[in-house]
Amino acid sequence: MNHKYDKIGRRTRIKPSSTGKRVSLQPRDLLWLEKLAEHGPLPSSFLLEYGKRTHKSEKRAKERLTDLFNEENTPDKGTYLTRPLQQFRTIDARYNQLVYELSPASIAALRKSGCSLNPRRSGPWQHSLMVSSITASVDLACIDRQDINYIPQSKILDRADQPLRWATSICDPDSGATYKKELLPDAVFGLEYLMPAGKRYRFFTLEADRSTEPLRSAQIHRKSFIRHLQQYEDYIECGGYQDHLNLTAPMMVLNVVTSEARLERMLALTAEYFPHGNSYQLFQCWEDFGGPIRPPHPKSTLLEGYWYGLEDKTRIR
Repeated sequence: MNHKYDKIGRRTRIKPSSTGKRVSLQPRDLLWLEKLAEHGPLPSSFLLEYGKRTHKSEKRAKERLTDLFNEENTPDKGTYLTRPLQQFRTIDARYNQLVYELSPASIAALRKSGCSLNPRRSGPWQHSLMVSSITASVDLACIDRQDINYIPQSKILDRADQPLRWATSICDPDSGATYKKELLPDAVFGLEYLMPAGKRYRFFTLEADRSTEPLRSAQIHRKSFIRHLQQYEDYIECGGYQDHLNLTAPMMVLNVVTSEARLERMLALTAEYFPHGNSYQLFQCWEDFGGPIRPPHPKSTLLEGYWYGLEDKTRIR
């Protein structure tokens, strides 16, 4: 079976099919690749949103994305975009918008341009898509504002000259023994606030929760939400993030979950673990990631909307 063409001879969405057309990267193309390098896999609506400030035609932008996926006659000897196969493993995939990732040719082009490349995230692809959709949504929402700038993970880690992992100390409540456990946030980013009195900064770690880990566990060595609270208590309250990332500004933890019920249970456990209050654990729900793969559109409420915590609702903008 030829997966490049359908039954009436049209190119399919799954496999690239080159016409021999010569494609060289233009500034908008390079911007798309840089955003994919920074955030990870992104739906087409995100890439179109990044490009709309310089190119008004959505139709031409979609055609350009198609060329970058199909055409292999490029200075870097290959197509510049891929469409991960995981997005097609659902019964209604043909009705979804497409998700794009970098290719070997685009990685080579970015390295030649001096762009920082974030390491690939481990774990399920759908989880990576959720993480990248969250960080890119905040990035896009900042672009529409004059008073906030987005600080990407790559800039933070390059400045600190550190990987994203950091060893934290946690205590087993049953035995009283202390253990070292690596904390690996799904992402980290910052916001630069342009205030009348000068610039202010706040940094964030991101935890995308798809209900794949238990809230509690009798085993301290198994990942759970309670262990998450313990690790971030050490990382934030004891100043671990300051040593790790060489930061002096405050840091908060953004927990994005896929159901309101899960959000309520996590808030209740946070209140139980921190009976005297907690100001840095915040929660918001994005239900699009709670079922079969359905790539979402950018969610500006991650910046503009309310986050829930023990001290009622707050905004990060």
